[in-house]
Amino acid sequence: MLLKKITAPKPKGLHIIIVGCGKIGSALLEHLSKEGHDITVIDKNSERVQDFANLYDVMGIIGNGASYSVQMEAGIENADLFIAVTKSDELNLLCCTIAKQVANCSTIARVCTPDYSKELGYLQDRLGLAMIINPEHEFAREVARILAMPTALEVNSFAHGRAELIKIKIPENNMLDGMTIATMGSMIDAKVIICAIEKEGEVYIPSGNFVLHAGDIISIVSSRGDMKAFLETIGFKSKRVKDTMIIGGGKAAYYLAKRLMHMNISVKIIERDRTRCEELSVALPKAIIINGDGTDQELLREEGIDTVESFVPLTGIDEENIILTLHARQLSNTKIVTKINRTSFKDVISSLDLGSIVYPRYITTEAIIAYVRAKTNSQDSNIETLYHMYDHRVEAIEFVVQKGSAVTNIPLRNMKLKKNLVVSCINRNGKIIIPSGDDIIKVNDSVIIVTTNTGFKDIHDILE
Repeated sequence: MLLKKITAPKPKGLHIIIVGCGKIGSALLEHLSKEGHDITVIDKNSERVQDFANLYDVMGIIGNGASYSVQMEAGIENADLFIAVTKSDELNLLCCTIAKQVANCSTIARVCTPDYSKELGYLQDRLGLAMIINPEHEFAREVARILAMPTALEVNSFAHGRAELIKIKIPENNMLDGMTIATMGSMIDAKVIICAIEKEGEVYIPSGNFVLHAGDIISIVSSRGDMKAFLETIGFKSKRVKDTMIIGGGKAAYYLAKRLMHMNISVKIIERDRTRCEELSVALPKAIIINGDGTDQELLREEGIDTVESFVPLTGIDEENIILTLHARQLSNTKIVTKINRTSFKDVISSLDLGSIVYPRYITTEAIIAYVRAKTNSQDSNIETLYHMYDHRVEAIEFVVQKGSAVTNIPLRNMKLKKNLVVSCINRNGKIIIPSGDDIIKVNDSVIIVTTNTGFKDIHDILE
């Protein structure tokens, strides 16, 4: 059933079909519609399709995304990209399989079930998928990075893990308080660059004369080794946590526990469903599984919430996660990572002391947005990694430079770069370079750009 058709002209972009108007689908719509793509959404829920069709000015079709006739109605024959992100892994794979049979388009499927986790490479290859996305697995990977460097609010990885972009908050009486960035560079012998700062709600791409103060939230890029040295120099601990307590035993908890135990971090999971506890005991034999109500204050105290080094509430209900985080805050200085599924009330959420906040839907959409931009670029470079920071006001993008062009073999100081942008890192054959004005970009380098500009698709977008 066709619900709404676009009549207004749109900027040139890809023809994208999205099946599933849940959390991931809505996040994709929010961002891809802003980037000028021709989007059609498919879902069985008529009210949801109607809402999204009106809100984002896209075409909406009510029906089964795995139906050949529904896909034809959505224009699959002329589609550039087909994305299936329903709650059913099997339905997503079936949708993509049918799409590949009908059209010569790229396909992306959301697949979350742990049973498939060891087979994703096989499925992607055999079904010809461009990408398989597992939100819970990506969430676990991000949380594990944070717990490996617990003084950071966020930890993002570039250059295949060789470079890191971390976010920290400058505490009271820290040596950086009152110091300019230029002074910091001359006083502290560490190869880092401060690429973005949030001060009193405003975000800046700073110059050398920018003055740092307590309460500022700063983002720093460096190699992994130099990052640890810098943090220790300014008085931040850089050692990973020894143990963690997870509330809730869903898929995200399973993936996170598995990754943490691989890092030799002890894991305790509290889950109220007895059957699920038995499943986790078999799947995670080295973890401690407690059958109980993770929102019970007495149980939390008995299990050591006041002494554990990290705490991750994963109940599936945002309100419960927030309350548990605030409760843990009252009892100790434990490192806390709070999972938030909904993106409404961000101003309220950001005003609370919730430690590191992770939005799984945004982790998932960033990988897809990077892929979409790579499909629309000029082919002189390719987007390897994309992160949004500071409530999507800043983008950090890793470009792989594939050809010689106007940005190669020219000292950075001689380039006419756009305002509010910094070339923060160059990866050259595995060597991480924190660039100065004399450094140049070469073919085959990967280059990390941090900017408040949006929509970059190619390395040339950094130029005026």
